[in-house]
Amino acid sequence: MTTIAATANLHAPFEVASSEKPTVGVLAVQGNFEAHARAFQKAGARAVLVRKAAELDGLDGLAMPGGESTTMLRFLERDGFIEVLREFLSVTPCFATCAGCILLAREVLSPAQASLGLLDIAVERNAYGRQIDSTILTQRTELPGGPLEMVFIRAPRITRTGTGVEVLARRDGSPTLVRQGHLVAATFHPEMTADLRVQGFFLDLVRAHRSAKKRPSRKDATRAGRGIPLHSKLESTRALARIARRLVAAD
Repeated sequence: MTTIAATANLHAPFEVASSEKPTVGVLAVQGNFEAHARAFQKAGARAVLVRKAAELDGLDGLAMPGGESTTMLRFLERDGFIEVLREFLSVTPCFATCAGCILLAREVLSPAQASLGLLDIAVERNAYGRQIDSTILTQRTELPGGPLEMVFIRAPRITRTGTGVEVLARRDGSPTLVRQGHLVAATFHPEMTADLRVQGFFLDLVRAHRSAKKRPSRKDATRAGRGIPLHSKLESTRALARIARRLVAAD
């Protein structure tokens, strides 16, 4: 297993990887971010730790780990990092677990607190009790491959999901893994097991998002055609032909 020395450059990639691999940043302000980085590396990504807004540049996706959401929030509120992050994640894939899920949620309860507000869910903090109430369960999910082992540590509970949110797994009826477009969130810790299906699911989303960005848009295609789309050029040609016929008839 890959280990990281205490003197290692934590902002450098965990391995020298092919440019074809998606680059996933791991928010490294608090929590077990190194476990997330290792898990994404094993799942086929290039993992980079992120502590500054400038380090978001060039990322294909971002993971926000568990930890203490209030501590993470205080760090993000320094120097306007949270506003940059909110804008970045409005268009960039994000995978958030536990405290990261709380930060990503639109509404936070018990007690209420500020958040990025991007994922249309309501989250109740520490809903399953204290650290001593943490547990490991094996639950059915919508992911292929059978039941999934889930590690819950002072886990939040998702109490509401918006109409655009897809529920991929549940615990006692409450969602534990959800997706809304390019955003994925879990109330458990997939980085603490050997099962990489959740990371793989997110990386597939990242790859699809990256491929979509590379495809030329209608605007780009228009520019490539010297400013006039093909259908407009045809219409212009037909219009000129009609004018020419009317001039001939007039003579």
